[in-house]
Amino acid sequence: MPVGDFLKAVKPLQKQYKKDSIIVVMTGGEPLLRPDLPDCGMDLRKNGFRWGIVSNGLLYTEEMHNRLLNAGMGSVTISIDGLAGTHEWMRNSQHSYDAAMNAVKLVASSPRLNADVVTCVNQKNFGELNEIHATLLQTGIRSWRLFTITPIGRAASDKELSLSNEQLMQLMDFIVEKRRDKRMKTSFSCEAWLGKYEEKVRDGFFFCRAGIHIASILADGSISACPNVDRNLTQGNIYKDEFIDVWNNRFEIMRNRNWTKTGKCAECNDYSICEGSGLHWWHGERKEILRCMGKV
Repeated sequence: MPVGDFLKAVKPLQKQYKKDSIIVVMTGGEPLLRPDLPDCGMDLRKNGFRWGIVSNGLLYTEEMHNRLLNAGMGSVTISIDGLAGTHEWMRNSQHSYDAAMNAVKLVASSPRLNADVVTCVNQKNFGELNEIHATLLQTGIRSWRLFTITPIGRAASDKELSLSNEQLMQLMDFIVEKRRDKRMKTSFSCEAWLGKYEEKVRDGFFFCRAGIHIASILADGSISACPNVDRNLTQGNIYKDEFIDVWNNRFEIMRNRNWTKTGKCAECNDYSICEGSGLHWWHGERKEILRCMGKV
């Protein structure tokens, strides 16, 4: 997608919102596969948009780091999915761990960046979490977010990628413990309602912002919310629709979640609080939530 097409779609938002209240995050896939990414960022900043990236770090060299900083990048997230062997198993790429750790050190060395590391917790790295924590502390990074995989696509049948209910509880207890260590802020992602662990493993109370505070423009121009939300929930396309009109007049299915009161959610006493948990847990015919983390 030409950056001009993206800017044409989002610039009308500045008539409705303060410029600095809008943050553009370029993710993927891998955004650094796009060689003109710093130029795209510069164009965003010149037009008044704050911006950042989410990267696997493989192409995040010192040269690229400096180019992104000079283009006005304000936030960056790097994925570290285990110690060396586990990370490279997850990424199916040799030497990817060293590149990613170098990226973490680079972003940690730039105080003006809002930088963090994310880790997808799975069967392979579950027993490494303490070592990962210690390793990240040595890099100087100050924020670590952990999340689990959504059981869709290949992850639906690969048992090594998902945690058991018992492991999920152990993960929550691990995060509670590490949050006492103020050298690095450890937290769970915004992915789900967590029942008794709410406000213990992250700042604030669960609230799924998909389609409420978050919209996305995908590579083909599709307009949706978080990129991991079911493609059936796409609300339009910038090559056919005005983005601001779609934002203001569609997204009803994301802003009124009453349709999630079905299956096990229908009789749940916590429904008025969680409202069906994260939107990415509803796929296909959306008759049942893929996983309820509040009841483990």
